[in-house]
Amino acid sequence: MKKMLASILLSLAANALAAPAPEGAEVYFITPRDGDVVSNPVVVRFGLVNMGVAPAGQAVPNTGHHHMLVDLDELPTLELPLPKNNNVIHFGGGQTETTLELAPGKHTLQLLLGDHAHIPHQPPVISDKITVTVQ
Repeated sequence: MKKMLASILLSLAANALAAPAPEGAEVYFITPRDGDVVSNPVVVRFGLVNMGVAPAGQAVPNTGHHHMLVDLDELPTLELPLPKNNNVIHFGGGQTETTLELAPGKHTLQLLLGDHAHIPHQPPVISDKITVTVQ
């Protein structure tokens, strides 16, 4: 019971800290597109609607910075700051494009906007997951 209560309180506290997302906010891939066959280095460009981009650490209303989820079957916890690892790539400098070196084969990519503290907005601003094949 104590664990469940602690989990509920942590979730409520994190949601209270999360920046609100404006209505109609969307993040998407400009390139590549779902189903594309690509070669290394893979150029990835991010698109954003009804929000702006600001570097991590700068709490500016209606802005965030990009995070790319690579080959993740399950989303990370959306109520806490996003982890930083090989599958969750942070673009805290406000970048809107990058190049990736991916192993040959199929890969999934998804974009998730985070606020100044790397916490996804409420509601989360997340793209559709796309699949690319690296030749």
